[in-house]
Amino acid sequence: MTRAEEGDAPADPMGDVYRVLDRDGNPVEQVPDVDDATLLDVYRDMRAARRFDERAVSLQRQGRIGTYAAIAGQEAVSVAGTHALRSDDPVFYQYREHGAVIARGFPPGYLAYWMGHEGGTAELADVDVFPLNIGVAAHLPHAVGAAMAFDHRDEDRVVAAHFGDGATSEGDFHEALNFAGVFDAPNVFLCTNNQWAISVPRERQTASDTIAEKAVAYGFEGVRVDGMDPLAVYDVTRRAAAKARADDGDADHRPTLVECVAYRFGAHTTADDPSAYREEAELDRWKRWDPIPRFEAFLRGRGLLDDERVEAIGADADERVAEVIEAAESVEADPASMFEHVYAEPTPELRRQRDEFLDALQRHGRDAFEREG
Repeated sequence: MTRAEEGDAPADPMGDVYRVLDRDGNPVEQVPDVDDATLLDVYRDMRAARRFDERAVSLQRQGRIGTYAAIAGQEAVSVAGTHALRSDDPVFYQYREHGAVIARGFPPGYLAYWMGHEGGTAELADVDVFPLNIGVAAHLPHAVGAAMAFDHRDEDRVVAAHFGDGATSEGDFHEALNFAGVFDAPNVFLCTNNQWAISVPRERQTASDTIAEKAVAYGFEGVRVDGMDPLAVYDVTRRAAAKARADDGDADHRPTLVECVAYRFGAHTTADDPSAYREEAELDRWKRWDPIPRFEAFLRGRGLLDDERVEAIGADADERVAEVIEAAESVEADPASMFEHVYAEPTPELRRQRDEFLDALQRHGRDAFEREG
């Protein structure tokens, strides 16, 4: 988009969405009933998510972690959306929704996964977060299966699943939502429409006017929300979870598709260069709706934040992230672990490769082997 076109563009890039706060943090709808402690927790976790993002990108540039998917600009969806659930409602996520992990206590081993240690996701089970999924949309059928299992066992639990707009072009998305609609699965589908599926814009992903309207084909409701407004995300997710939990004798556990309209401030991953496919003017326009200063302004207006508390919360975010980094960098890798879980039982060829590898380590020493490799 040229500068001239940008000047003619509407101030609100989201279109028709449900929102509670304008871009300056002023309420434009009735503020949902959320207690002060939860409001502050959402703000703390969003600040921690933004700080984690900054440090993780820096670590990747230093070669200390692998490829990383940044969350900046999208914190409200996974943080507020997770706080709107009960603590025993499982969360499935793609790879960018670090806020869900942070909202569930930020297990200290989380970053280890991004350093190549598969066991880094093990702690997520303790907080009802399923390990992150790299295959786009591949986790959605599992999320529906888990929800159907809870329903079958009469467990009062709702399953939330996060994914991006690009995932709606995958077959797994359609299969999962079709099953959820047919079997009344207690699911909340949270699609973050950040306008880009890697380098492909939303309008080239689908001919539908919105992603929310896709829910009609599966027989349940779709809702379009300002995904950079934490209060709106919290309110919509809480209502969707209540509907998924409901049992009125006719159609129990109705799922909901929530399209959270947002924008990815950074690259798709640290292996991507967004300047190759989007204009700086577009990014600047969306940054005016940054969820963190917007929510902070609202909390200041409520008397819940002042300069001193904001500074203290920033220091707390630094400390939380530093603890996770320290825990990850203290992990001692076991090279033999790469041969585990390839098959239920190791094949003769896999055993041969493992033995050859371990023998080379023993003969040459680990450091020498790494230099040779």
